Amino acid sequence: MTFTVYLSGEIHSDWRDQIRRGAESAGLDVTFTAPVTDHPASDAAGDHLGETGTQFWRDHQSAKVNAIRTRTLIQQSDLVVVRFGDQYKQWNAAFDAGYCAALGKPYVTLHDANIVHALKEVDAEAQAWCTTTDQVVETLRYVLQAS
Repeated sequence: MTFTVYLSGEIHSDWRDQIRRGAESAGLDVTFTAPVTDHPASDAAGDHLGETGTQFWRDHQSAKVNAIRTRTLIQQSDLVVVRFGDQYKQWNAAFDAGYCAALGKPYVTLHDANIVHALKEVDAEAQAWCTTTDQVVETLRYVLQAS
């Protein structure tokens, strides 16, 4: 079985690379997609549309341009992995999880136990909660290779 997996969320660590390497080592037939992970580029996604005058409208404009990519890739995916890190509040990741829930798109969350309470509603809709990238890879292995 072939799967397309969208890797949503935290952009300040190498968790995406860990999952990609783990899936490759396990011989899984997975195509990974992701949002733009260059933070300044993502923040400037709408700058080509013209000056906005305020940070709110700049963020608004860039969020809409980024949403073209995000929504399309989530819709095209078979599974979404939503990563929440400890250092930043990833409201965009929570939004992606909610979007998945609304679409009926399977997703798993990836985060530490110390933020379980804050993510209880997000985790309640997830098909799995993982605390390590190895658990994500093992979940993918099971889904793709179990007989």
